[in-house]
Amino acid sequence: MTERANWAELRERRISEPGAWEAYQAARLAFELGRSVRELRQRRAWSQTELARAASMTQSSVARFEAGGTMTTLPVLERLAEALDADLDVRVVPRSVA
Repeated sequence: MTERANWAELRERRISEPGAWEAYQAARLAFELGRSVRELRQRRAWSQTELARAASMTQSSVARFEAGGTMTTLPVLERLAEALDADLDVRVVPRSVA
């Protein structure tokens, strides 16, 4: 078996474990939120330190957030959005029915 096949097999086994899919989805969401904040920060040509100062956070907190390494709260998202002169839009959207 190739290394790729072993990885695919391992991934399938792990993702089928109880709670694994939910954890994967939470990590995906954290990554996407971090990426969107990083992109907005970079458009302003700000460093992480500058964003941290504007959002009353530490630089290391901004770095962890942008890397998708933290599950954040709505107040933190609001502070980041305000600092970036952006709107925070949190919605629950129904899935399309087949």
